[in-house]
Amino acid sequence: MPAERIAMHKIRELLRLKYDCTLSHERIARALSISKGVVAKYVKAAEECGRPWAELSAADEAELRRVLGVTRRGRGASVGYAAPDLAAVHQGLKRKNVTLALLWEEYAQTADGPSYQYSRFCDLYRAFARTLKRSMRQVHRAGEKLFIDYAGHTVPIVDADTGEISRAQIFVAVLGASSYTFACATATQSQADWLGSLARALAFIGGVPELVVPDNTRSLIGQADRYEPQLQRTTAEFAAHYGVAILPARPYKPQDKAKASYCTLCG
Repeated sequence: MPAERIAMHKIRELLRLKYDCTLSHERIARALSISKGVVAKYVKAAEECGRPWAELSAADEAELRRVLGVTRRGRGASVGYAAPDLAAVHQGLKRKNVTLALLWEEYAQTADGPSYQYSRFCDLYRAFARTLKRSMRQVHRAGEKLFIDYAGHTVPIVDADTGEISRAQIFVAVLGASSYTFACATATQSQADWLGSLARALAFIGGVPELVVPDNTRSLIGQADRYEPQLQRTTAEFAAHYGVAILPARPYKPQDKAKASYCTLCG
């Protein structure tokens, strides 16, 4: 039996609006500030009990509860609202033009039972977001940011002819929303290596993001500044050529490029 979600006097009013006033489920839901799913559930229970509305309307509260199969909710028990998938909401916000309002409408329309009001839905999401690590709380829109960095560790390369061992630097680029990753090896971390690797990354992903977020490396940044870092002239020309903005991460703020940093650590 379903637990009582709303007060019995409201269930009685719900049925009166249905059978005496012949209102639609949508109008009943709006009039009583409940979901259409709740309206449909109790109308169905009334229809399945096999008793006409004339009898149900005359029944006392205990009889109406028994006939409809509604169990009394114990003191302190939860109302039983359908829980939204907050992890899916967090991921959904990464899509372009998607807002919490749109995601709430989607949740309310598909909820299996009573749904939370929009304000409560937002409170639940904000509480969920606060439990995430700072780097995880960042919501990246599709196509917005490409994070780039070099791994801290190098990879040995052996010359097949001489046996000489050299160390290769590993460049990594990660799209913010999808975590789609590109990596390549270079001999050094010079400006030519940074920009050449970035050009290969753009060719690999088949497009250009709105922002490229590198570290505050001297190879790309002429003057590191927390608020207005100055790009090297060649770096600025590269950005202009590709029509992309290059926005270096803030000094000592690894969360600004957490995606790339994580991939370099996993390497």
